[in-house]
Amino acid sequence: MFGRMMNNYYYGKSGKGDFRKEDLPQNRRQLFLDTLKTRLSALCRINLMYMIIFLPAMLVMMFFFTNIISDASNLLMMQENDYASYVELMKESEQEVQITEEHYNELKNSVNAGDLMNNSLFRMLVWLIPCLAITGPFTAGLSYVTRNWARDEHAFIWTDFKDAVKENWKQSLILSVITSILPLAAYVGWEFYGNLSAQNIIMIIPQVLVVLAVFIWAISITYMHPLTVTYTLKTKDIIRNGLLLGVARLPMSVGIRLLHCVPALIGAALIWFWNPMIGMLILFAYYALIGFAVSRFITASYTNAVFDRFINPRIEGAKVNQGLYTPDEDEEDEEEETAEGDSNN
Repeated sequence: MFGRMMNNYYYGKSGKGDFRKEDLPQNRRQLFLDTLKTRLSALCRINLMYMIIFLPAMLVMMFFFTNIISDASNLLMMQENDYASYVELMKESEQEVQITEEHYNELKNSVNAGDLMNNSLFRMLVWLIPCLAITGPFTAGLSYVTRNWARDEHAFIWTDFKDAVKENWKQSLILSVITSILPLAAYVGWEFYGNLSAQNIIMIIPQVLVVLAVFIWAISITYMHPLTVTYTLKTKDIIRNGLLLGVARLPMSVGIRLLHCVPALIGAALIWFWNPMIGMLILFAYYALIGFAVSRFITASYTNAVFDRFINPRIEGAKVNQGLYTPDEDEEDEEEETAEGDSNN
């Protein structure tokens, strides 16, 4: 009893010396909670490493969101006051006046704040393309490590991460390039067909199709990086299988994607209803400390279960339900022990 307590203290459940099969989790929920507790500090460490590659994208979004909020608030103030009154209001609030009278008139003559936000949104999506495109290979590395941890298997933070990046960088780079371009393509398509639909109602159909295509990719990319690091597949097969799983498992695929959006939605609420700068700093701190790794760990836990149900049983020799207690293993061990005893006799 005392020996097991010491092993638990020093090594954690997965590394204890007097390990027994009965200690394995009985279901996926228990496996997720046990592995999350065991790997929580490691998730923080690998997140700090992974966050470096996402830093440019995070800075771009923070910069443009700050400008959008500032310009929108300034425009609302301008619509109610002339330039002289605007300057006085800014001085009363102890803020510097950084808008010239020419810029003031230009903003005031804008149709509405939505036009200003749309222009900034377009520029942000353009800047995000290279920032997101470079993240693919590193996402493969994080996917491999978290996949092993979600199975309660060992993985070194640096060496296994580096090896997975080296082995899968081409396929994962293609996935990230597509992912980085689609938001801009969706925005342009939505605006373009939206303007045409004002003259011809039939143009709503391609407008909806653009949104549908991006939606399907968004739920299917959940499976593509885990497929990349788990199976030896061509890029087209990774995309095809990811799309098939995304559509076949539509409710769960949407649920997992919405779950990943919860921290961002909370941050957006803080930005909108409380304080923009503090809200962005809280959101930035969450993703900088653990957000990316937790999101990928949840994905790995879910996709492991999906692969065990739909893919692994069809592959000869593939292991199923890794990390879970299965009575069949006990029966196999008993048969092996019986066979060894008979051979000894």
